[in-house]
Amino acid sequence: MGTTDPRAGGYDERHARDGTELPGLRRADWERPSPPSRAETAAERVAERVARSRPGARLGTKEELRAECGVSVGTFNEALRLLQTRGLVTVRPGPGGGLFAAQPPPRRRDAWAEALDGQRPGDARRVRDALDPLLVEDALWHASPADIAGLRRCLAPLAEAADAADPAAFALADRRLRARLAALGPGGLLRSLYAGLLPLAERAEAEADADPGALRARYERRAALVDALDARDHDLALRLSTADGDGSDDGRGGGAPGERAAGG
Repeated sequence: MGTTDPRAGGYDERHARDGTELPGLRRADWERPSPPSRAETAAERVAERVARSRPGARLGTKEELRAECGVSVGTFNEALRLLQTRGLVTVRPGPGGGLFAAQPPPRRRDAWAEALDGQRPGDARRVRDALDPLLVEDALWHASPADIAGLRRCLAPLAEAADAADPAAFALADRRLRARLAALGPGGLLRSLYAGLLPLAERAEAEADADPGALRARYERRAALVDALDARDHDLALRLSTADGDGSDDGRGGGAPGERAAGG
């Protein structure tokens, strides 16, 4: 057994003698993902009901939903705060009130919308992809275990579309995954900008050739990104967000995750 010299910052003498370096520790070696809190679990349960409901549909009273989730009043209030922060529900007081699935914001014909109308879908896709690292940075800081679970559920339709070599279905599923990722960040401006780009960018990808190999590679990269967010692997998550590797911009085709360097 080697001894440790506190003056050397904890360096092991045995390693000093044989010339080997101590292995570097990664953040994941001392941090383990914590299980979701009861409030996060309750919020995710209500969010699943929102996903099955029409915008504006009544979900129930606070007490009904609290009892269904099996949590205390304080815990449910925290879950409600999470849901409202993510823009998923609205609360209406009085008779007939309760929790309602949030209505999408009304479309406004402003300069931004008109500018998007005049752009080619491929250009919207390029700008969308350039914003991906900002969304991933926010997700690394703010995503809860329940949020990661929600992202994982979005991967199943992507896999099905890739297996079916259906670019339109893949583009739609990818748009939903991206929208869920964008909802994790606190920045309203970034979410609004990104959300405005998604429909036009989806059109570009839906019109792409049905290349099963390329779709499968893109799915693998999305799955790897969710894994990196779950592990809080900052470098890998950013690399996956900045090097799409699917060739969608230049038509050259792409490789499997990790084959292209960042920005390649």
